[in-house]
Amino acid sequence: MSILADKNTRLIVQGITGREGEFHSRQMLEYGTNLVGGVTPGRGGQKAVDGRVPVFNTVKQAVKETGANATVIYVPAAFAPDAVREAADAGIPLIVCITEGVPALDMVSTYEFVKLKGSRLIGPNCPGLLTPGEAKLGIIPGSIAKPGPVGVVSKSGTLTYEAVDALTRIGLGQTSIVGIGGDPIIGTNFIDVLAMFQADPATEAIVLIGEIGGNAEQDAAAFIKENVTKPVVSFIAGQSAPPGKRMGHAGAIIGAGGEGTAQEKIAALEAVGAKVAKLPTDIAKLVAESLGK
Repeated sequence: MSILADKNTRLIVQGITGREGEFHSRQMLEYGTNLVGGVTPGRGGQKAVDGRVPVFNTVKQAVKETGANATVIYVPAAFAPDAVREAADAGIPLIVCITEGVPALDMVSTYEFVKLKGSRLIGPNCPGLLTPGEAKLGIIPGSIAKPGPVGVVSKSGTLTYEAVDALTRIGLGQTSIVGIGGDPIIGTNFIDVLAMFQADPATEAIVLIGEIGGNAEQDAAAFIKENVTKPVVSFIAGQSAPPGKRMGHAGAIIGAGGEGTAQEKIAALEAVGAKVAKLPTDIAKLVAESLGK
């Protein structure tokens, strides 16, 4: 069972005629996603992706013509907040923003606007989500996943793929894979997705991939203690990072006084019964043990 998207999801792509948009739209179509349209201002009436996908000038037009209920955004960082707002204003319930480099200040008001409109935003700066065998919304490789009982939620892109591939190789498929992104201001956090996996009868175990910086993993641990009855296996990236040094991107900053260190996050998760892998390669084995397989 999917938690956010399935074979009936009607997807549009904002920025479909750009290089990234067209490339990934082709991948999503080939995976079997129900991609019903695209949006590029000034390109309305054209067809994209080898003539297979109609292009509209605005999201509202696309929704009116196709009945779209989800969008994936591949537009440059300068235009991504406006693209997210346009989608929310058009009433699209699920908005996935792949774009990285979106200024955090722009995301503060954009996030509030999305909430006001009642939409859900995944990202920005994320790989999107994948429901194995049903729908691919973003850039997660479909070939590494298969349907099964494990829900995956992650801040990281590449580590998500590594964990999913390892799970698939030992015969443990996934219900849904959600890359929430690692920026300071994101639309959907660990707690949101943990709640969805807890409520999903098909999800029997949960993988949570975090990283240094901030306190999202500690908040997730507190939520797990009170609300999650399913086994949770975690991995925290950046365990060897020197304290106080900015690592990678804006979300991975260790604050003064040790806040946001890998050790702090690992301790918080282990304290509520989650199994924490020392290496990414250990994740699948720990999940198998948790499920008695």
